[in-house]
Parts: sequence; C-alpha cells; structure tokens
Amino acid sequence: MPQIDVIAVVGPRAPERVRCAKRLAERSGRAFIPATRLAPAVDPIEEALNLVPWTTPSGGAVVEFPAATSVIDLIGALTDPFAPTRLLAVVCVVDAEHLAADLADEEYVTRAVGGGEVEHTARAWLTVTQLEHATTIVLANADRVPAAQRDALLGLLGVIAPSARLHPADADSPVAVPLDTGVMGAAQGRAGWTRALSGDAIRPVGGGVSAFRYENLRPLHPWRLHLLLDDRFASGEFGMIVRSAGFCRLASRPGVVAQWEQVGGMFDLVPVADAVRPDDEDELLAVGQDLFVAGLGLHRAALTAALDEVALSDDELLAGVTVWRTYPDPFPDWLVPGGSDR
Repeated sequence: MPQIDVIAVVGPRAPERVRCAKRLAERSGRAFIPATRLAPAVDPIEEALNLVPWTTPSGGAVVEFPAATSVIDLIGALTDPFAPTRLLAVVCVVDAEHLAADLADEEYVTRAVGGGEVEHTARAWLTVTQLEHATTIVLANADRVPAAQRDALLGLLGVIAPSARLHPADADSPVAVPLDTGVMGAAQGRAGWTRALSGDAIRPVGGGVSAFRYENLRPLHPWRLHLLLDDRFASGEFGMIVRSAGFCRLASRPGVVAQWEQVGGMFDLVPVADAVRPDDEDELLAVGQDLFVAGLGLHRAALTAALDEVALSDDELLAGVTVWRTYPDPFPDWLVPGGSDR
C-alpha cells in the first residue's frame, strides 16, 4: 500500500490550531482529521495512523493533533518507514496574545506513552518542543498585539526555532501557510539549542530578544545550582529567561551527564547516560556545562557570572570526586540505564 502524505498541525490552543488546520486542508485539497476525533483515543498518534489510510482525497490528509501531543513521538511515528504515512510538514500554531503564557504554563498533563504507561509533562515543555521541531510556525492573531510585541515574539521564535518558516497571521485574514516541500526525516537538528551547541552561529535579533551559548568545563555544585534556580532564575534578575537547554554535570553525580531542560518556570535535569567511569577524574574535567539560553532583556554578563559561581571553585575542584559526592544534593534521584549513579 502506498504511503499517504500527511501535514501535522500542532499547538497549545485549540481555536487557532483548528482554524489553521481546516483552512490548510481546504486550500491544499486534503482530507481533514480534527483533534476532537483523536483526543478520546488512549494514544492519539496511533489513532491518527489508523485513520489516515481511510481518507478519500488523493492529496493526503491534514491531521490536527491535541495540545498534549509530543511532537517528537509524532514525528517518530509518522516517519517510520513501516507507517502508512509520509510526513510532509509539521505546522505549529501559536496565539500572539497568549504565547508568553503558554511558554510559562507549569500545569502538567497526563498522556499515554505506549505499553499502557503514562507520562506527566508540563504544558510549557510540550509547547516549546512543538515550536522547536516545526517546519512552519504560524503566529495567529498577530494584529491583536502592538507591533513591537509582535516583532519581539517573531524574534524569539526565530532563535528558539531557527529552522522553521515564520508566518504572522491576522485574526480575520485567510490562513495561507507557506509550506516546505519534501518529506520530513527524524526529529533531530531543528531546535535552536541543538544547532547552537553543534556550533551554528546564534544570529543577533534585537528588539530585546537575545540568545547565547554558555560553556564551563567545571562540574556544578548541586546546592548552589538549586539556590540559583529557586531564588534567582525566575525572579527577573537576569531578564526573562524563556528557554535554556543543553548538557551539564553535577559534581555530586560525577559519572553522569544530564540534559538541562528549562522553559519559563519549569526546570528539569534528565540523565543522558553514564559518560565516564566515576573514578576517572581526568576525563571528568573534559565535560562540563554546555547550555543555550534565550529570552527577553537578558543580562548576559550577570547570568554568566552567576552560573560561573555555581561551578566548583579551585579548592573544591582539587578536593576530588570522593568529596564531591558528599555535597548536599536536593535534586531527585536518577535512574540511569546501565549505570549505578543516582
């Protein structure tokens, strides 16, 4: 059976998302599968895979996914060579009036992740990853915010998702979304943070929007990191930090590299893997922090200095791994596949 072309439409707010998806289906002559048809299913992505082969237009389908859909799982499923679908594009629709709130939404949603298991995910993280992996971003209701605010939002989207095509849309105008052509591959290499950490230059934006890369070879003191995140990170002292992501190492867990994930007020450290033998101090010094930070009105020098203060001092560094493991560590324990670290 030949694969069916699919355009996936995602986003945090249903009215704007469904409006864009419907008009996109009408304009392209494709069938339309709404999120309301997928949402009752245990796994909306699997339900979409089941429904797409039954669409009638030869041009394929536009599938609107519920807000809680993981775009990474979506891309993986729809680009699987054995799937009945060919994923042409991922369109993320956000609302200009509510984008800042959506990127700061700490409410958690529960969604199926397969095998009968569920995962609790912050809405802000779902929104930012949908943006980061989109091929096209529609900023709906762009005419309902002042021009300076619209330009700042577009600039912020440009550093968060530099690979996406940005399309501001007025509230009452038809949505004519310019789509990339071709077939999508795996969900890799699109996010601004992954491109920055791969060595791509971070373009200057202006209008109060900025982003930078922070690097430090020394491990982080866990208690000082906790205080920085808890007391200062979201206070506005360093500007509005909208998104930071990358990799770091806690001194108290020296054998594990962690992925740093922050969106608005949500922060998480996720173990990547056992990177080196915990007693190999020479190798431990070779990998420290590599972070991407983006936001509005950022005070780069102050934030860099604060992060430097969290890293181990000369005396702490010379004390070695045995002492590092005794540092107070308030972060949740980690379960690392194949490893023994916390």
